[in-house]
Amino acid sequence: MSAHGLAAAPVNRKFFTPGVGVLMVLAAIAGGLALYRFVFGLASMTNLDDRYPWGLWIAVDVATGVALAAGGFTSAALTHIFHRGRYLPVVRPALLTAMLGYTFVGLGLMVDLGRYYNIWHPAWPTMWQGNSVLFEVGMCVMAYLTVLYIEFLPIVCEWSRKGGRLWGPLAVFQNPVKRFLEVAERTLSKTMVVFIIAGVVLSCMHQSSLGALMLIAPYKVHPLWYTPILPLLFLLSAIAVGFPMVIFESMVSAKSFRREPEMHVLTPLSRLALLFLGIYMAAKITDLMVRNAYGHLWDGSFASTMFMVEVGAGVLLPFCMLLSGRVRRSPSWLFIANTLIVLGVALNRINVYIVAYQPHYATHRYVPSIGEILITLGLIATLMLVYRVFVTIFPVLPAVEGDALPALGRRAEG
Repeated sequence: MSAHGLAAAPVNRKFFTPGVGVLMVLAAIAGGLALYRFVFGLASMTNLDDRYPWGLWIAVDVATGVALAAGGFTSAALTHIFHRGRYLPVVRPALLTAMLGYTFVGLGLMVDLGRYYNIWHPAWPTMWQGNSVLFEVGMCVMAYLTVLYIEFLPIVCEWSRKGGRLWGPLAVFQNPVKRFLEVAERTLSKTMVVFIIAGVVLSCMHQSSLGALMLIAPYKVHPLWYTPILPLLFLLSAIAVGFPMVIFESMVSAKSFRREPEMHVLTPLSRLALLFLGIYMAAKITDLMVRNAYGHLWDGSFASTMFMVEVGAGVLLPFCMLLSGRVRRSPSWLFIANTLIVLGVALNRINVYIVAYQPHYATHRYVPSIGEILITLGLIATLMLVYRVFVTIFPVLPAVEGDALPALGRRAEG
């Protein structure tokens, strides 16, 4: 994704804070538990078994992670296909979030796979299975992750062109890396549009396919969620959460780095979030009415309660809030409304993959183990740490007074 013409700079703020310390502890715990899982197997760490072959890691680390990374392709489409240049300030952080999000989806998937050492199999042509939806998801995610790294390359090129330098032992590669980035910048300036379009297409394909995965279990998924249009609902919800996730991430980043939130961009962006959230809400309610599945809303089950929380607090409430211009102009209320949307889509993925799934002859309900929860928290913490490292080194966030050359670059020069 090209974001040329945008005044961006590395963040010049203190890296280590008490919050960073907490994230590092969570990341270290998760790293130790993941090592334990790789050595002693899934049964030693998880509550998964033959009836519940997937759980928290697939629902949160993979399905939710992919959905919340949708800000990358939605903002790319908005600015570079529909030419809404006023939203360029949020494109780079959205791209970085998507790139790191998909990277950690891959890491989470490796932890979840029983035979993790075979994760490369879908990339080998003789092992392709064209009839599998999961194969299509795997191929799309691998291809899109590659596209995301290519789209981020112009930011690295800009960092190098403005004096960024490798540090430590990597400094010996400074000259060849710089020459490579110069060639890459000239090439990508002419071909980037191809990758932007490819990224949007690939995203739409695998976002919907994640919903199609559950179509294989029509008698195991609760009627409130099982529908033939589940792939469409997954795609619409991913598009609906794209801009709210960009707003959420922008405001958290502003708070973390003590900046003013970019309300001149976020307020108009929230109108688009309202539009796509309304489309998703209309599709979901219409589907419920057409299938006559609304009767399950009042059966008093745990599933019906979770559905009403998902739709009520994660869709209807933020939609009503964003109808108000006062909410869209208020940093606090705007943050609350978009946080509800993000949590609502996350809860939708948890509901579809865990709450709604009831295998036949199951003797108990699946509840994630402490180890599963800690590894998930550790992956999220590590993603946030890596994001902080990237915005400290590369020109990702809009430049403000006090920002300067990359901190690590200056350290290397010194």
